[in-house]
Amino acid sequence: MLRNLAQLLRYRALIQSLVARELKARYRGSVLGFFWSFINPLLLLLVYSVVFAYIMPGRFTGGDEPKPFADAYPYAVFLFCGLLPWTWFASSLNESAGVLISGGNLIKKVLFPAEVLPIVTALANMVHFFFGLPILAVFLAYYGAPITPGELVWFPVVVAVQLILTTGIGLLVAALTVHFRDIRDILTNVLQLWFFATPIIYPWQHAPDFGKWFLNANPFTHLAISYQEILFFDGSFGHWRWLLALGAASVAFFLFAYFVFDRLRDTFAEEV
Repeated sequence: MLRNLAQLLRYRALIQSLVARELKARYRGSVLGFFWSFINPLLLLLVYSVVFAYIMPGRFTGGDEPKPFADAYPYAVFLFCGLLPWTWFASSLNESAGVLISGGNLIKKVLFPAEVLPIVTALANMVHFFFGLPILAVFLAYYGAPITPGELVWFPVVVAVQLILTTGIGLLVAALTVHFRDIRDILTNVLQLWFFATPIIYPWQHAPDFGKWFLNANPFTHLAISYQEILFFDGSFGHWRWLLALGAASVAFFLFAYFVFDRLRDTFAEEV
C-alpha cells in the first residue's frame, strides 16, 4: 500500500491533466464557459441575501457569542462561509461514488492507477471552491469584515484538512460503490442529513446543549466553524486545537481509506 501511495507523486502530471479536462468538460458547449464558476456562487449569494434581508429578516441577531463583525447580522454571508466549502465536500463525494464505474474504460488499462479518479474529483471541486472565494471576498469587504493576517494564515490549513478528509472519504466511497451500487442513493440521503447536522445554516452557539455532543462528533462541524471564525466572526481564531485534531484524524482516515481501496483494487476491472 505504501509503495502505491508513494507512486502517486509520479502521477502528478496525469492528475493535473485530468483536473484540467474535468474543468473544461463541465462547461463545454455553454456560452459563458468558465464564467459560470463565478456566476453560480454570485447568484447563490444574491438569492440568499434577498431571502434573508427581505423575506426572512432577523433570523439571527448580533447578540450571540462570538459576535459577528457587523451590527446588522449579514446572515447570507454567514451562510455562504459554510455553504461554499460544503458544496465542495458534498459534490466531491457524490461524484466519487460513480467515478470508477463511469471511468471503467480507464481503469481496465493495466497501468492506470484507479485512485487517481477520486483524487481528481476532489481537486476539481476544490478549484470550483477557489473560484467562489473572490465572490465571498467582495461581500466580506462590502460589510467591512475585519479579517486579520493572523487569521488568514490558518485558511490554507483548513483547506488542506478538508482536502485530506474529502479525498479519504471519496476513495472509500468510490471503492465500495463498485461492489455495492446502492451506496450512491444512500449517500445522497446521508449527505442531506449531514448538511443539517452541521452548523452551516445556524451558528454552533444556537444548537441545544444535548446536540453539541453530536455536532462535535461531526468532522465537518470543525471545518465549518473554522471557516466561520476566520472569515465571519470577530475576534481571534479559537478553534485551532479542534482543527489540528481533525487534521491528524483525517490523515489516519485517509490511510485507512487508501488501504481499503488498495485491497479492492484488483476487483475493479471485473465489476465495472
